[in-house]
Amino acid sequence: MAQNAADLFWQPGDKGAYPDRADHIEQGGIYKPEYLEYISSTIATLDKELFELSQDIHDHPELRFEERHAHDVLTSFVEKQGFNVTRHHLLETAWVATYTHGNGGRTLGVNSEMDALPGIGHACGHNLIATAGVAVACAVKAALQKFDISGTVVLLGTPAEEGGGGKLILLDKGAYEGMDACVMCHPAPGPPHSLSLSSCLALQRITVEYRGHTAHAALSPWEGQNALDAAVLAYTNISLLRQQLKPTHRVHGIFEGKDWTPNIIPDYAQMNWYVRAPTRAEVQAAVKRVVACFEAAALATGTKVDVQFTGSTFDIRQNKALSDEAADVYSKNYGPVDYKYGIQSASTDFGNVTYALPSIHPSFAIPTTGSNHTREFTDAAATKEAHQAMLNVSKALAATGMRLLTDDDFSQKVKDTFQEDLRLRKLEAETAK
Repeated sequence: MAQNAADLFWQPGDKGAYPDRADHIEQGGIYKPEYLEYISSTIATLDKELFELSQDIHDHPELRFEERHAHDVLTSFVEKQGFNVTRHHLLETAWVATYTHGNGGRTLGVNSEMDALPGIGHACGHNLIATAGVAVACAVKAALQKFDISGTVVLLGTPAEEGGGGKLILLDKGAYEGMDACVMCHPAPGPPHSLSLSSCLALQRITVEYRGHTAHAALSPWEGQNALDAAVLAYTNISLLRQQLKPTHRVHGIFEGKDWTPNIIPDYAQMNWYVRAPTRAEVQAAVKRVVACFEAAALATGTKVDVQFTGSTFDIRQNKALSDEAADVYSKNYGPVDYKYGIQSASTDFGNVTYALPSIHPSFAIPTTGSNHTREFTDAAATKEAHQAMLNVSKALAATGMRLLTDDDFSQKVKDTFQEDLRLRKLEAETAK
């Protein structure tokens, strides 16, 4: 039965199925419940400061690669918490905070996103993501100290998720080297108090340029080669192609031009396109068909076409061992877990991280009357309810991280499930050809 779209949004004031469990700790059935208890008390101690940090970032929205205020307040915060901080790490607004206890041990990576959106601020809730990363790292640091466990936690401040591919650049520069696993979380609409371990859509960005020849549009149009006509024809080609694409695929783009006027045949047009699909392999297969639409338009109009692939992000490969552990902790303490809400129809550069090393990226529901990238979501990301939801998933992620750092069998299982996913990716690539 079709579900009413309004049912997907947690409205402010909704109680949901777990109204009284925000601070409840299940004393049995999870790995080392004393770890979760100490993690929770640590985060509770930092609650007020974490909320103020989140509000500060929310009140100072900054676009990709311009997150200077967020960079400064976040690095100052974690430095006061005893982390070894490197500012302007590999990128101007990236940073890294590291803490090591004892000798040897494994390394847990954590991500904090920081950037906002043009015109609508933190409409994707990156203020919550940034603060969640801090909460997880601080809680793990405290637990390593309390229980005298050898290990390292690395908190990476990652700029430009919104269209800049900051994590791709950091991956190429080696920022994730040495991590045994990496975790982060993301706010989204969803059932009350829920956690979602869905994937997301892989994405390929494409820039297309058409070059033709100018002419007087009335006196001698036959002398021209119309670049705008080529772009319009390409758009039409793709509109027709959509009928033969799977319902899970997305292709969307815009026109750009320069010096256009009605009485001159345009000799230049640019288009920017996104091609999305549930897996990287499916995107690569769809891109071949989309590029054929561009080339056909150039052939029909006598123009020249230049197709450039300007960046790609992959689907999220939720590591099964890590996600099962996070789901176990969360469902027994904070709320329901699903695998279909979250950001399944959006895209993120953290997908590329999940292809490189064992990782998870759960989404947590916040009370909102609008989806991500709306003004309603901007408002929701500043609420106390959203902050509490962020704290709960941070506790579950920190507990999952502690199991990675302390349980050798679990750590091996994380590695094994990552290798199994590598095998599945190869099969997907063969199937999509």
